[in-house]
Amino acid sequence: MTEARDLFAPATIGDIPVANRIVMAPMTRNRAPGNLPNALMAEYYGQRASAGLIVTEGTAPAANGRGYIDIPGLYSDAQVEGWRGVADAVHAKGGRIVAQLMHVGRISHPDFQEGAQPVAPSAIAAKGDIFTFEGMKPLATPRALEQAEIDALITAYGDAAANAVKAGLDGVEIHSANGYLPNQFLAPNANQRTDQWGGSVENRARFLIAIVESAVKAIGAGRVGVRISPGNPFNDIADPAAEETYEYVTKALGGRGLAFLHILDARPPFDIAAMARRNFGGPIILNGGYDRDRAQADLASGRADFIAFGSKFISNPDLPARLQKGAELAAPDTATFYGGGAKGYTDYPALAA
Repeated sequence: MTEARDLFAPATIGDIPVANRIVMAPMTRNRAPGNLPNALMAEYYGQRASAGLIVTEGTAPAANGRGYIDIPGLYSDAQVEGWRGVADAVHAKGGRIVAQLMHVGRISHPDFQEGAQPVAPSAIAAKGDIFTFEGMKPLATPRALEQAEIDALITAYGDAAANAVKAGLDGVEIHSANGYLPNQFLAPNANQRTDQWGGSVENRARFLIAIVESAVKAIGAGRVGVRISPGNPFNDIADPAAEETYEYVTKALGGRGLAFLHILDARPPFDIAAMARRNFGGPIILNGGYDRDRAQADLASGRADFIAFGSKFISNPDLPARLQKGAELAAPDTATFYGGGAKGYTDYPALAA
């Protein structure tokens, strides 16, 4: 293995220099009351600044993108100020951090929309329930976006990217995975439009490409990444022609100088990593149940350029040091994943010096 491919060696991802090839995957933690980043969040991310790159929890690029309790946003001045505290905490420890822009689309409820219907490509409800301030409720039937609203959302992604950089964050990741809005446009079971935004794979991918271009125009391609999850049925997504869809998507995202393509490997019936390597041409992050040995192997083979770890970072704030030393990893308390305060969030200890 060459040093450049080592998990613990410095590298560059897009325009962002990083201390290692370990990425902290985005994880919703529901600790932003009023949709505002806060000092507790700054402490949490600061504790994990030894990751080469942190991708934040899903962050709404527009008010109608909310779909969970106490998730942050990037569409107001107060939110920009809140994120500045987070960025400062991470940078003070030498880390790098990008905001994941997550519009949930139909994975919402009027309780999060001041009584309005959620919006989506088509008026098709996802199967399932969502936890609201009043407990579990069925996901609502969304309202199909009108053309002017699509245009406004494309602008909102660019504005949110600009807000991220204004707050001192290092860039953004556009969340086109896990059944959220861009993924809904891609999936034929959620997108049954007959206009330029639906039907052919080119039309279904048009929204993703448009929001990527909006973010790139705002902050530059080298600070914009994209996350995808081909074959993942989460949030009632189905695409019987996923291989064709992602062949097109990975090619369409290629050649743009984007910072990275972040793949949640949901084990589709095709090799998404090889497809991405063939078509994308930029840095590839792989995510999905990695340990140190598998991470090193995928880096050494060229299958990935960076490896993202999720829940291991929750209970091991110093995960890179533990992986490098071969130290035992602490198990996370799943009961405190979502919501609450410091317990199960900022109270996991680092290794003793």
